[in-house]
Amino acid sequence: MAIDLPAPATGFSSDNSAGAHPLVLEALARANAGHALAYGNDPYTAAAHLAFDELFGRSVETLFVWNGTGGNVLALATLQRPGGAVVCTDSAHLHVDETAAPERVVGTKLLTVPHANGKLLPHHIASQAAALGVVHHAQPCTVSITQATEYGTVYSPAEVASICDEAHRHGMKVHLDGARIANAACALGGSVEALRSFTVEAGVDVVTFGGTKNGMMYGEAVIFLDPALASGAQYLRKQVTQLPSKMRYVAAQFSACLQDGLWLRTAAHSNAMAARLYEALADIPSLAIDTPEANSLYPTLVPAAAEALQAWAYFYPWDAASNRYRWMTAWDTTPEDVDRFAAGVRAVFAGRA
Repeated sequence: MAIDLPAPATGFSSDNSAGAHPLVLEALARANAGHALAYGNDPYTAAAHLAFDELFGRSVETLFVWNGTGGNVLALATLQRPGGAVVCTDSAHLHVDETAAPERVVGTKLLTVPHANGKLLPHHIASQAAALGVVHHAQPCTVSITQATEYGTVYSPAEVASICDEAHRHGMKVHLDGARIANAACALGGSVEALRSFTVEAGVDVVTFGGTKNGMMYGEAVIFLDPALASGAQYLRKQVTQLPSKMRYVAAQFSACLQDGLWLRTAAHSNAMAARLYEALADIPSLAIDTPEANSLYPTLVPAAAEALQAWAYFYPWDAASNRYRWMTAWDTTPEDVDRFAAGVRAVFAGRA
């Protein structure tokens, strides 16, 4: 069956599909003027470092990298000890979508635990701690959580603090994969204070701070909230091929995003568009969609309906066993896009496609 309606101008597959924000493009154009010393020895990188210090309200160690997988690999490589392992959920991006990069590049073992709607719980850490001190077992030394999670849920500051307390009690460090950290901050209040509440104030040690999914062309940042943990990280960044020679282009994008709260405005809009889509379709019981916490929804669709909709406006399957899919909004999703997509979904369910 085909949907005989105009497709939305922007899709609902991923915020990765969106272009770069105009203000980011302007920042790239400004950074492109003339020569600047390579490998971060430039004024653009220095300015972005100061912007992150201000964002977190303390002196942090910031290392810019090319992409999220590289950022996660760098963070984990810096935190690892001999025989070390990483505790994460079985839905973690580290485990599911990074082609075993932590295992191959870092040489670490991922100790996966069942997720609770995307989240890791403190008792998961305790369950792995029994291996500590046993020479025959991989040693859990890092806990990695994702904020917002791979199921669109958001850890509260108290939840993150509980995880950090349990991890630190066992001598482990906590890494936060923040590919969509801006969406999480908006879900928790939409302020710098909200960001700090689930990072520095909750006890997180290292953050992979996402930019690509929130209006940047490319680039992420690895933030060592405790600069002492960054010892040797600059060498590891080079070894894991994440040292941009023309670093000014990554740094300039982050400066643009952090200036005047642009990073929060873009994420807040993305979250609002997900809420709009939910409100437009929540009355269809078989979709079984929950109120979105960030910028994604996870409907249940029979294969025929999913195929018709995907041919018209593509989106990703998420859990084949339960026929769950993912609809995701972005900084450039418009209300008209949402309304068109919702109309297409209704057409399929009304048998008019």
